[in-house]
Amino acid sequence: MDKLAEQLKTDAGRIDVQVSAELDRRIEASLRGVTPKSDGQVVLPKGRPAGFWWASSLTGMVVALAVIAVINSRSQPEIPPATTASISPVLTVAAPIIAWRAESAMLTSPLRQELEDLQADLRKVEHKVRQDIGL
Repeated sequence: MDKLAEQLKTDAGRIDVQVSAELDRRIEASLRGVTPKSDGQVVLPKGRPAGFWWASSLTGMVVALAVIAVINSRSQPEIPPATTASISPVLTVAAPIIAWRAESAMLTSPLRQELEDLQADLRKVEHKVRQDIGL
């Protein structure tokens, strides 16, 4: 590591950079945060018109009502299926039976341990609070 550090110091010592006076002034001005001169007028952003609030509120309510209407139209109760007596035996098609194999999700051991730790902390805090209030 010392050899590398020495080599870097030697290389850095051999670097010869010359900066022109103009570039030096520009760098200094940039560092001081000099901005171009303006004509003295400050331009303030225009505020929104008073009707904008009403228009945006009305638009929001219309969209909310449309979403509610769509959700309610899709959640209507379905028509009960026809009885098998009304269906012709010729048109009856046997649907394949799907054997669903579902398992409940199991917490991984770090998450389970974290849950147990949090529950233990809650029990400790509850015990301390009960002692503090005299229960």
